Amino acid sequence: MHDNDLCRVGYRWIRQFLALCCYALLLMPGFIQVLYYYFFSSQVHRSVVYGEQPRNRLDLYIPAGTTGLKPVVAFVTGGAWIIGYKGWGALLGRRLAERGILVACIDYRNFPQGTIGDMVEDVSRGISFVCNNIASYGGDPERIYLVGQSAGAHIAACTLVNQAISECGEDTSTWSVVQLKAYFGISGGYNLLNLVDHFHRRGLYRSVFLSIMEGEESLKKFSPEVVVKEVAVRSAVSLLPRIILFHGTADCSMPSAERSVKPKLLAT
Repeated sequence: MHDNDLCRVGYRWIRQFLALCCYALLLMPGFIQVLYYYFFSSQVHRSVVYGEQPRNRLDLYIPAGTTGLKPVVAFVTGGAWIIGYKGWGALLGRRLAERGILVACIDYRNFPQGTIGDMVEDVSRGISFVCNNIASYGGDPERIYLVGQSAGAHIAACTLVNQAISECGEDTSTWSVVQLKAYFGISGGYNLLNLVDHFHRRGLYRSVFLSIMEGEESLKKFSPEVVVKEVAVRSAVSLLPRIILFHGTADCSMPSAERSVKPKLLAT
């Protein structure tokens, strides 16, 4: 690369970095409000333990000043399977709590602390805790809705499908898919076979992505869109709750073509 090319690359990088700094500065007042609410509001119960692993914690956002059991949203945040954190759901938790909905933001092990199998295991434990304990926090165990966003949508979908398959066998789990009223997937990816090259181009390199997903041979296993098409799991698919998927057509992080799984999943 010539000196002029290096200068152009350096200039573009500096310009983008400065634009990002300006963007962050403009958002700072909003961030401060959310941070204050997260750390000091009596409505937020932070880091409730749901399992034995280090990241087996969840945050609860409790509606204030209302009586009776509240509908519940169990939320799994995104973060490219690497930087997910329960705190990312603070704004969602606040807004839904203001509308009388109890929110549980489930944390889970990220890579390299864990791989996709560990993440699914953690989320399953978190859902189990919500299903079996949410009534003691004022939540209605008969009105639990699972929501996942981006990588969290993928992990939640894998968890749902795995649980349904387990229930068709000798299941010893502490929760059931029938305890969930519906699943809402937001900007998720459900067929990993179609995403390896896309993520590589976006900077999540193939070697890292395959390490997260426990090798190329496991891509099908952790692709809900692929799994639900298998004849052997048709009885398991029939157990799934209602599934509603959302995706923005201008989404560059997760290709908008992934929204096409909606009719495929619902048709099963």
